[in-house]
Amino acid sequence: MPTRKSPRKGSLQFWPRKRANKFLPSVNWDAINSGKNLKGFICYKVGMASAYVKDNTPDSMTKGKRIIVPVTILECPNLKIFSVRFYKNKRVVQEVLSENLEKELKKKVKLQKKGGEKIENVKKEYDDIRVIVYSQVKKTGIKKTPDLTEIGLMGDVEEKLNFVKENFVKEISILDVFEGGQLVDLRGLTRGRGLSGPVKRFGITLKSHKSEKGRRRPGSLGPWHPARVTFRVPQAGQLGMFTRVIYNNKIIGMGESQGKFKNFKNFGDIKTNYVIVSGSVQGASKRQLIISSPLRETKKQSKKNYEFIEIR
Repeated sequence: MPTRKSPRKGSLQFWPRKRANKFLPSVNWDAINSGKNLKGFICYKVGMASAYVKDNTPDSMTKGKRIIVPVTILECPNLKIFSVRFYKNKRVVQEVLSENLEKELKKKVKLQKKGGEKIENVKKEYDDIRVIVYSQVKKTGIKKTPDLTEIGLMGDVEEKLNFVKENFVKEISILDVFEGGQLVDLRGLTRGRGLSGPVKRFGITLKSHKSEKGRRRPGSLGPWHPARVTFRVPQAGQLGMFTRVIYNNKIIGMGESQGKFKNFKNFGDIKTNYVIVSGSVQGASKRQLIISSPLRETKKQSKKNYEFIEIR
C-alpha cells in the first residue's frame, strides 16, 4: 500500500498563534494609496443581517432582480484628532497634541501638563504627516473609554497639512471619508476561543477509534533526532483573538442612523452613523475594527453593484 500523503496542517503564514497585544492592529499606511483624506476609520461591529438589494451588476445572472445577500452592520461614531505626528525618514521627529481633548482620554493615556507647540510653528523638516485619532464611542452606548490609533493621510505633504489644520478641532464623520459602493478592508481581532485542541485548532484528522492515548491528538510528535518537539507539530493552545484582515468588502449602504436600526442582539440600538458591508467580518459584537481603503482591489468585487433596499 503506498504511503499516504497530505499537506501539513496549519499555515505557517499565521505564526505565532498567540493572543494579540492590542485590539486595534498597526497598519502599513504607506502601502495604501487610495482614498479621499483619511485612509482609515474606527468602527464597531453591530452584527450580521440579510439585506434586500437590487442587483445591477453587469453580466450577472441576477441582473435587474431583487436578491438577498448577507451583510455586516458597523457603527461608526465620529472621530477627533488626538495629535499630529511629523515623520522624517520613517521616524517621528515631532508630535503636536490637540488643545480640546476629552476627559475620558485620561483613563487611556497620560496627557502632558504643559501645552505643546502649535501646528503653525512646526518647522518644515519632515516628509510625512499622520494623525492619531480617537473615537467618540461614548455616543454609542457601548462604553466610555475611546479607542486610539494612528491613521495615514492621502495626498502630498501640503495637502495633508491643510487637512489637519481644517479638522484639528472638528469632528470627522465617516460620510466624509468613504462613499457607498466602494471597496474597503477591515482589520481587527477574531473571536477568542481560548485553549483548543489540535483537531479544532489545526484541522488534523481524528485517529482510529481503536487508537490508544486519545483520538484527538497527533499520532507522532516527531522523530527521535532531532531530539526535541519542533514548533511545527500541531498541539493544543490558544485559538482566536488573532489579528486578521478581510479584503475587498463592498459598502452596500451608509448614513446616519436616525432611529432606523434598533434592538440588535448583544449590541442594542445604533445611535450614530452606520456602514453596511457585504459578507462577514471577524470578531464578536461591539468589537472595535479599522475600516480602511482597499490595499489591492479585485475586478470581481469592484464590478459588483448592489442597490440597497432594506434590511430583512
